[in-house]
Amino acid sequence: MKFFNKRIGFSLLMLIGMVWGSMAQEIIKDSVRTKPPVSLAKKQKIDGIVAIVGDYNILDSDIDKALIEISSQGGSIKDITRCQMLGKLLEDKLYAHQAIQDSIVVKDEEVKEKMNQQIDYMLEQTHSMENVLKFFKKNSEDEFRTELFDILKMQKLATEMQHKIIEDVSVTPEETRNFFRKIPENERPIFGAELEIAQIVVKPQVTDVEKQAVIDKLKQIKKEVQEGASFTTKAVLYTQDPGSRSTGGFYKMNKKTPFVKEFKDVAFSLQEGEISEPFETEFGYHIIYLEKVKGQDLELRHILMVPKVSDEALKAAKERIDAIKKRIDDKSISFAEAARTMSDEKETRANGGTLINPKTQDTHFELTKMDPEFYAQVSDLKSGEVSSVIADEDAKGNKKFKLIMITNKIEEHPADYGKDYTKIRELALKEKQLKAIEKWSDQKIKETYIKINGEYRNCDFTNNWLKK
Repeated sequence: MKFFNKRIGFSLLMLIGMVWGSMAQEIIKDSVRTKPPVSLAKKQKIDGIVAIVGDYNILDSDIDKALIEISSQGGSIKDITRCQMLGKLLEDKLYAHQAIQDSIVVKDEEVKEKMNQQIDYMLEQTHSMENVLKFFKKNSEDEFRTELFDILKMQKLATEMQHKIIEDVSVTPEETRNFFRKIPENERPIFGAELEIAQIVVKPQVTDVEKQAVIDKLKQIKKEVQEGASFTTKAVLYTQDPGSRSTGGFYKMNKKTPFVKEFKDVAFSLQEGEISEPFETEFGYHIIYLEKVKGQDLELRHILMVPKVSDEALKAAKERIDAIKKRIDDKSISFAEAARTMSDEKETRANGGTLINPKTQDTHFELTKMDPEFYAQVSDLKSGEVSSVIADEDAKGNKKFKLIMITNKIEEHPADYGKDYTKIRELALKEKQLKAIEKWSDQKIKETYIKINGEYRNCDFTNNWLKK
């Protein structure tokens, strides 16, 4: 839930695949080599090393695990060769290796934060650390955390390197038009059915009594800590922030860290060793204990508590949205006007409830790419039809009720330059980005120590990994 401006969600399935595909990676600690170490021949036989990219080894078992990852996500591996899979692993390691050479900084605190969030999520799914260790075949929690930390750091390095390669790549309208003209008419992409959607949201109101109960509890915790209790222990017991619960509410931050403004304002107003009074953000109520100030960085711990929504408040919210729906059904008010005057969702209220697709930043939602839960809510609606009242939760776990209406339905169709300019521009941009990556890869492969061993030297790679 954490108090970032955007909530980060995780998929256990993707995480399992990631760990399978990377847990056996070994990072060689010395600098970039121009020749392999003397002991490499013996090491290959022991460890099954099939390739080296700069400071990274790839094991034969990593190819197996990467194929398992694809299968575990429902993909077909029938037409994927081991050579193709190795090629993908080589690309990943080249990105990470070059990120280090380019001095791309990935802060350990960011990696640790993501690691804690993923472990918390796994614990929710498996119910105990023992089950997690058993699944990943690890002997101890320390061993698991250490290896997961290294995996996440490597992934972050690779991601940052890819971003750096393409960050300045853009396409002009003329380039977009030329891209589209070069596609033969009978080969133009087919865009799937799309919806434009509006919604009205009603949120239960937290009573002043519930708010005061949380404030009083936080004040009591502060008093107990000032009398000698451990803030860390209190955070483990009481905080409702899963991203920091396992570390006793710990975060390291500076003024550029993307925390909400209210949190940062309080954090930077404290003296070292001071505990704040309870204060409110969009996530609930907090207290902060400032442990240390290190230059521009703060090391702090916090406790987040969220006021409970009473049954009476839930009932009142349900009655309010029922009344709104009745007025819409009776045509005494339009959906858009109801959204503008009665919806509790400020992000969509001004636009008559119209939703913006966060992936494309336009109003179109392609059916085949929708979140499954959202798809289930809208897929059976006709254009202009209003849904029944839907009980839902927002990104922070707060309950709400909503009405959904399909304002426009666009059927599946071949790409049309006028109607689908945004999508065509994205395709043109992706093509240009791919060319930039190909050019970068060709150059870095020439400059980087790369070794392919054994039967894999017979592979027909897309990239020139063998430097022929």
